Amino acid sequence: MTDWQTEKYREVFDGQLQGLRRRREIDPEFSIEDAERQLTELYRLDGNDWLGRGALGDIISQAIIAAFELFINEWKAEKNREQLPE
Repeated sequence: MTDWQTEKYREVFDGQLQGLRRRREIDPEFSIEDAERQLTELYRLDGNDWLGRGALGDIISQAIIAAFELFINEWKAEKNREQLPE
């Protein structure tokens, strides 16, 4: 990736991850399953690129998907730690 691509990826990734974490804090109805459903839809949309998003669109899509993946994995790891006996 070039500098502008890396910068854009980071910007989108960080913003998406922050938004997901904030939603988890303020929305008691938001669940891991909700995030997983959204991620499934993002995978579907990413695969439906028959019109072509271009480099910028691909970077944005990749960054959003990566943020969702990290968010879900962190949340699951946290839940697993909470369930471990002391």
